[in-house]
Amino acid sequence: MNRWRSSRLAAVMVVMAVLLSGCLYPDEERAASQLPAKDEVMNVQTVIDQYQKDTGLLPIMNSEPNTPVYEKYLIDFGKLTRMKYLSDIPPAAFEKGGNYYFLIINEETDPTVKLMNLAVYQQVNDVQREVSSYQRTKGALPRGEEVYPGYYRIDYSALNVREPKLVSIFTGQTQQTMMDAGGNVYVDYTADMMQAIQKSGESPSPDQDLRELLASRSDFVPVKSPAYRFINNEPKPVAAK
Repeated sequence: MNRWRSSRLAAVMVVMAVLLSGCLYPDEERAASQLPAKDEVMNVQTVIDQYQKDTGLLPIMNSEPNTPVYEKYLIDFGKLTRMKYLSDIPPAAFEKGGNYYFLIINEETDPTVKLMNLAVYQQVNDVQREVSSYQRTKGALPRGEEVYPGYYRIDYSALNVREPKLVSIFTGQTQQTMMDAGGNVYVDYTADMMQAIQKSGESPSPDQDLRELLASRSDFVPVKSPAYRFINNEPKPVAAK
């Protein structure tokens, strides 16, 4: 009997340890473990295709003309549920309490459903507020070293804030922020793009926007990324015209 009780207690302790371990993860590890299931994207893609076939339109929200392309065409889940195209909003969606915006890219040629990581989006927006505030009060930008033509690291010591911990959703590598000459803050996706190019085994054309490589090979878009070109055998961000 004592042996049976000991075995039962041991089993309970194992279960409790497993359950509690989920509460002890750092935020970054917890976020990484909450990637949405692939069928969420596939199911929404099917709904979008049917909606467009029936109406000739895309169920997207209104956006400003200057909204960045990988933030622009957010899916209107309210419309899809009201019109009975969707019985419920995907758990990963922001509208359902999730960590992603579902959006559409290639809207004119091949409407494709992708995900925008809201954690990264918010982290960059937080840095942008600090940079903009510094620029207003100091009359200058918190520039670090110039890492690409027209792009600079951010001097977080001047801002008196900690640099955000960014982990690439594409490669799992650590990413850094950067800003352009106008003080616009971005994520540096150079390493991610180089890895995508190496995996493809092909050299991109000079006028190709390398962000397409990341978006086409995953369910995600490169959040807060400038346009990149393949210059001197390396991906480099190009200044907006």
